[in-house]
Amino acid sequence: MTAESQQAVAGADSAATAADTGQAGHAHHGDGKLKLAVGAIGVVFGDIGTSPLYAFRETFAGHHSIDADRVHIYGVLSLVFWSMMLVVTFKYVLTIMKADNKGEGGSLALLALISRQSEGKRWTWPIVLLGVFATALFYGDSMITPAMSVLSATEGLSYVNSGFQPYIVPIALAILIGIFAIQSHGTAKVGALFGPIMLCYFLMLAVLGLMHIIEHPTIILATINPVNALRFFYLDGFTAFIALGAVVLAVTGAEALYTDMGHFGRAPIGLSWLCFVLPALMFNYMGQGAMVLEAEMGARLGIIQDPFFLMMPDSWRIPVVLLALLATIIASQAVISGAFSLTQQAIQLGFMPRLRVEHTSASAQGQVYIPLVNWGLMVMVILLVLFFGSSSNLAAAYGIAVTGAMFIDTCLMSVVLFALWKWPAWKAVPLLALFFVVDIAYFGANLIKVPDGGWVPLAIGLTIFTLLTTWSRGRKLMQQQMAEGAMPIPIFVKSAANSATRVPGTAVFMTSSADGVPHALLHNLKHNKVLHERIILLTIKIADVPFVREADHCALEDLGQGFHRLILKYGFMQPVDVPAALSRVGGCGGAFKMLETSFFLSRQTLIAAKSPGMPIWREKLFAWMLRNSQSAMEYFRLPTNRVVELGSQLAI
Repeated sequence: MTAESQQAVAGADSAATAADTGQAGHAHHGDGKLKLAVGAIGVVFGDIGTSPLYAFRETFAGHHSIDADRVHIYGVLSLVFWSMMLVVTFKYVLTIMKADNKGEGGSLALLALISRQSEGKRWTWPIVLLGVFATALFYGDSMITPAMSVLSATEGLSYVNSGFQPYIVPIALAILIGIFAIQSHGTAKVGALFGPIMLCYFLMLAVLGLMHIIEHPTIILATINPVNALRFFYLDGFTAFIALGAVVLAVTGAEALYTDMGHFGRAPIGLSWLCFVLPALMFNYMGQGAMVLEAEMGARLGIIQDPFFLMMPDSWRIPVVLLALLATIIASQAVISGAFSLTQQAIQLGFMPRLRVEHTSASAQGQVYIPLVNWGLMVMVILLVLFFGSSSNLAAAYGIAVTGAMFIDTCLMSVVLFALWKWPAWKAVPLLALFFVVDIAYFGANLIKVPDGGWVPLAIGLTIFTLLTTWSRGRKLMQQQMAEGAMPIPIFVKSAANSATRVPGTAVFMTSSADGVPHALLHNLKHNKVLHERIILLTIKIADVPFVREADHCALEDLGQGFHRLILKYGFMQPVDVPAALSRVGGCGGAFKMLETSFFLSRQTLIAAKSPGMPIWREKLFAWMLRNSQSAMEYFRLPTNRVVELGSQLAI
């Protein structure tokens, strides 16, 4: 097994040490399905909902333009419709969303589910690497989506007044900076408005489309007829293949349905998609196509440059542009919040160093804010807007990350169908073949855009993938190095308990391993020559499920002579609060009093060495990440005046 595979499996398996029994996920029975469906419209569908602003335009007037005649328009609309049916409806809503990890979705949740069920089988490591790369691609998408969405909506201001044209980019930057600036306040209050605003937005999409469909009603049958898509490929195969690179923009955000499943549930998301969002989107796309077809041939070239903003009556332009701006802000907010949640999961599962995580809601533990991720995304989004300058240029970079993540989701789904659900080949192979053909076609079409800007999300994804795998591998090597010289607990208790001086109070020694004596305990005894009356060897374990039930949160073992082994279990979406957990622990000598409790932490300084573990450059990278990670004191919410850190040097 390669070093990459070892570190990846180690990262996934670090969560799998927790027991499966007694772990619970989300439940949505407290809210009505209709209420959750409305909430899902406001959060889940922001990205895919803003695609009519640019997807149809980019297919015809993008970097690889095609003629806006009847054959091509019918073919493109049919491709859009069947893409939504195959990718969003059949693949995500009806298939992948069934593979939830205790109610949670997303690449990391699915990866944790596969890791737990596969129990360390040999084929696990490439699957883990794919899941990690999908996570890395999501960060690239979370940078491009706000830039693309806000810039495309801001460009609509030029149709309100041509004087806005020179100020499009500054206005877009101001809006984006404002979005990132308010993240620290949380999204609970603003989120209450998301549902109604997006309801109005999707109704506006439908109404605008129907106004033009009435003039050309046959376009409905032409859109849902797959023969038109096949005729497009038959008559102009390579052009149709290139068009797929722009058509896929219509389904960007489909993976958000799976990622946000834990917040709303599979049924409400499916209900809102099938009954409201899908019809509204298709009405708008068909309306854009009908408007272009009804125009004179000479006028089509001008209309196809921006059909969305040209399809509205003059009196509607201001409210439509403002509503589109609000929708893009909501779409950006959703993807930024998704980046926060994904980062928290990656930290808990051992793929990222500890970062400062702030919880912005006392009641909703899933609402988090991570300053480093927030400002890092903001800088990258600003650079993307300044570098590309327009949504049309940015569209060349959009799609690679999305199609890559969709392809990886299908790979992970194939493991679920065969290894977890035990589907027979006759049932699984045709379904997977259909999904793979569609994903490969879309990904291949987007590869053509690499020279024009598609390299940007790929470069971002590869950089983040390197960071994630380096941290996971380095963390595993460090734990192995520390475990090699660890003294067994029973031997230490017998030899040290009676020979060392015992002092009043409680000492909590944090250790990543449930076996062996913590280095901090050995150093404390060596230098201070004392032991506290009560000694707690505390290990935090992150389960590969989103949430752990309160009854299974704590495991306590009496080691004798005042020594206790305490293991606290958390789900990968639960915040870790050690003092709060200790206040609920009983059976080890009375209640914990923070003023009489000292927390001992071990801080390692890494020395890069020429060892077979990792290349020297990755060791230095890991050491840099370790130095800049949040301290255990802050991450575990330990009282600052009760913490003692004992350092040591370690070569890996």
